Amino acid sequence: MAKEIERKFLVKDSWSPRDEGLKIAQGYLSTVPERTVRVRIKGGKGYLTIKGKNQGISRAEFEYEIPVRDAEEMLKLAEQPILSKTRYLEQQDGFTWEIDVFEGENQGLIVAEIELPDEQAAFAEPAWLGEEVSGDVRYYNANLIKNPFSQWEK
Repeated sequence: MAKEIERKFLVKDSWSPRDEGLKIAQGYLSTVPERTVRVRIKGGKGYLTIKGKNQGISRAEFEYEIPVRDAEEMLKLAEQPILSKTRYLEQQDGFTWEIDVFEGENQGLIVAEIELPDEQAAFAEPAWLGEEVSGDVRYYNANLIKNPFSQWEK
């Protein structure tokens, strides 16, 4: 079984992108907590991902490349709206940070994620790293379609 161990953080205003990033369109066929089923178009390729329920910062994850035409059709079946974001990658001390800059109703939200080899793995925190939100369900992409960032009380 594939396992994802991931921590999620807000990004401070001091961060700025180093490149043009990669546009992502992402939709959900299932958002129940026990399993999420996501379809994504990223870099001209389609992906289908099944994720299990979170157990702390870990969960089962299975991801498969699919034909982009299938992904386009699956996005039409997905819960609405479709998430749009641009992903930037930052390398630091052997780890890759994925920084997502959200668009549409989630504009203004910037989140950084790091995948770890185990739950206790140590990593250096970049200067632009803000508050950890790993356990806050509001920041789960599957929840951002139902409760977008622009509708949160500030």
